[in-house]
Amino acid sequence: MSFGVRGRVRAFKAATCRRTPKVMSNVRKDRHVEGDWWSEPIPSNVEFGEGFYCETTQIFRKLRSKKPHAVMIGKHVSCYAGCSFAIGENGHCTIGDFTLLNGALIMAEEKIEIGSHCLVSWNVGIADSDFHPLEPAQRLIDAQALAPYFKDRPARPKLKTVPVKIADNVWIGMNAVILKGVTIGENSVVAAGAVVTKSVEPNVVVAGNPAVVVKKFDRRDR
Repeated sequence: MSFGVRGRVRAFKAATCRRTPKVMSNVRKDRHVEGDWWSEPIPSNVEFGEGFYCETTQIFRKLRSKKPHAVMIGKHVSCYAGCSFAIGENGHCTIGDFTLLNGALIMAEEKIEIGSHCLVSWNVGIADSDFHPLEPAQRLIDAQALAPYFKDRPARPKLKTVPVKIADNVWIGMNAVILKGVTIGENSVVAAGAVVTKSVEPNVVVAGNPAVVVKKFDRRDR
């Protein structure tokens, strides 16, 4: 009788395994990437969902935040080697499901949100801060503060940060720049080389420097 129970348990487990598809990822249990040339694992404060593809863990080498949940990545997200997560001590970044980051530089001192089903191309810069003061006198101080061997280094001037939000199904073309405080609406496209200084409404294409609307999608396009 006991043998029969064990047999039924084994049969149930085998059937369950057949019904449950194996979740594929190139990230191992030890958080290293298979075949990676970079020796470090994915940092422990980076969370990612099933089906995550990471070409190399060096994309997290600029992650300075030690806080939990500094980077939260959804399901079936792909991050290629051209990406870099430059997340400051108080920075935070979230990425939705099925988003592709082909070569994005994400610079978050406060918060950057990228939605689901987004396509972000090569050499795209997304920043929630200017990272230096605009005023000339303050920039002189900042330059001295950033000199590591200057014995009289001053404190850095206070820098302004404003979160960036990119909604679902947004396509950002190669070499585009998204600056602080910008929201990009759902389904919109940012053309290659555009510099986005103001928020973009949903269902449009923007291009140029500064970026302006050059096309609106009608309902048949959506």
